[in-house]
Amino acid sequence: MDPHLLRTFVTVARHGSFSAAARELGYTQSAVSQQIAALEADLRAPLLGRRPVVPTPAGARLLEHAGPLLLRVEAARADIARLVAAPRARLAVGVSALAQSPSLAGALAQTHRQHPGAEVTLRVLPGETVSALVATGELDLGLIDGAVAPTDPLHLPDVSPLTARAVAELPLAVALPAHHPLSARTGLRLHDLSDARWLDAPAAAVPLARLRAAAAADGFRPAVGYAGADPAGLLALVAAGHGLAVLPHATAETAPGVRAVPLAAPRLVHRVELIHSGPPTGPAADLAARLVA
Repeated sequence: MDPHLLRTFVTVARHGSFSAAARELGYTQSAVSQQIAALEADLRAPLLGRRPVVPTPAGARLLEHAGPLLLRVEAARADIARLVAAPRARLAVGVSALAQSPSLAGALAQTHRQHPGAEVTLRVLPGETVSALVATGELDLGLIDGAVAPTDPLHLPDVSPLTARAVAELPLAVALPAHHPLSARTGLRLHDLSDARWLDAPAAAVPLARLRAAAAADGFRPAVGYAGADPAGLLALVAAGHGLAVLPHATAETAPGVRAVPLAAPRLVHRVELIHSGPPTGPAADLAARLVA
């Protein structure tokens, strides 16, 4: 399957228009139509209706495969480029919201002093986005996090051969309002909290789906959704009584009006991993060594 044809198909499906896809891709509308026809002939199936321009059942199934396939192509291109390109005085790091830490800031400062000419960029992004951009070479290093059993690795998306190394494993806590009836406890069992009011904040706390699976219980229904990636904003909602959240203990315990009660069961930790594609070089190698030391 030609990735150029697949990319054209994805663009047409996204716009719902051959002409709009042609403008984005820099082709004529006729060329776009020919590419879609060539892809349909290759797969021996109609992929797009014409009036309106919407995916057929076969086209909808192909769209499910298209994103990962195109990402793998870009990751392979970036991997080869890294092998033949001259080292760049650049350090681009992606970090998921809860993977940020004072140790990262200190390591970045030391690396910048060691490589004063390097252009340093730090981006806070969802963990899956960090993994994808490391795979395609847009980021040199990534720091991602998740709640796992002690010593278990994080699950990485199948985007390219990524190397992952543990940076930290930290205790988790249930964040409650300071006036909550359970705030005086020395530990809390997740299973006992399944019917509580919860904040749905997948980018700033342990996702509710993960809590549900870890507790092997139904419940954990969201009372309020929080689409941000700022733990401080989330903890302000906790303090105001909008719901509970599970975060690293060190993050939750510093928020005013919040009580961080250790998670006693099940045994879960907040794990942070450093990821990269291929051996890091230059400033990236220096930072990676500091983070995993």
